[in-house]
Amino acid sequence: MSTRSSRGGGTVSHGSEGYETYGSGRRTPAPDRTGQAEAFDAIGARYDDAFPHKEGQLAAVDALLAGLAPGSRILEVGCGTGVPTSRQLADAGHSVVGVDLSAGMLELARKNVPEAEFHQLDLASLRPESGQEQGELGEFDAVTCFFTLLMLPRAEIPAALRLLCSMLRPGGLLALSMVEADLDDAEIPFLGHTIRVSGFLRDELRQVVRDAGLEITGEHTYAYAPASTDVPPEHQLFFNCRRAGK
Repeated sequence: MSTRSSRGGGTVSHGSEGYETYGSGRRTPAPDRTGQAEAFDAIGARYDDAFPHKEGQLAAVDALLAGLAPGSRILEVGCGTGVPTSRQLADAGHSVVGVDLSAGMLELARKNVPEAEFHQLDLASLRPESGQEQGELGEFDAVTCFFTLLMLPRAEIPAALRLLCSMLRPGGLLALSMVEADLDDAEIPFLGHTIRVSGFLRDELRQVVRDAGLEITGEHTYAYAPASTDVPPEHQLFFNCRRAGK
């Protein structure tokens, strides 16, 4: 999508597909967040200008890379412009698949990382099966999801994390980031547009991640002041995780 595109944010819901209700085989409709994608289409390359320093994101990917075998298959959810994460992963010799809802961001990503594979997809439509249906991308050795879950109402975030966990092969790795904030689907001004965001305080986010079937193996916090005065300072949380169990 484009969420906070390319830090790696992403936008999430576009069609009638919804998160699978785990254990029941049913799917519930996901809200239409087309407006979020349109905002990031308009923001385009200005996103990276507003967030020029991504040390936390780069460090989280370095930690992820240290645990991967050569030529691993990696999914970036909310890939944005592909910079820095898809570029960093491809430069390390891995096979990269990026998904985002913003067509404008994906156009930039394909130019920035031509060797990667990119899809305009709703996070909620992703499935671990390998098939011909939309969103059936198969399983991955690792997933990155930087600031993408911010675009979801809080009630959807646990289901989204379970979905991402299901996309991982046993023992697979996840690099995740959120902004620490006690917010639920709140409207905020963002680079001349209005977007809706959610967040958790640190301890609550840890529990949500663990409840999704993920073991937290590393954690870092960064105080971040964006270059744009239109975006307030924030505390960024970065978790490196592993799929627990078999």
